[in-house]
Amino acid sequence: MLELRANCECCNRDLPADSQDAFICSYECTFCRDCSENTLHITCPNCAGELLQRPRRMAADTK
Repeated sequence: MLELRANCECCNRDLPADSQDAFICSYECTFCRDCSENTLHITCPNCAGELLQRPRRMAADTK
């Protein structure tokens, strides 16, 4: 199971499990969309791997 880290490793922006703005590499390094696209140019600074949009986990329905 993927570890959904809660913050961007570059700017510390909050990235909740249902965020569409979270990007990860194959080692699960986590970055926000802005840092991934504009600062890192879709390349992980830790492993040089490609950054892809992280799958989302929706919050459980609390009825």
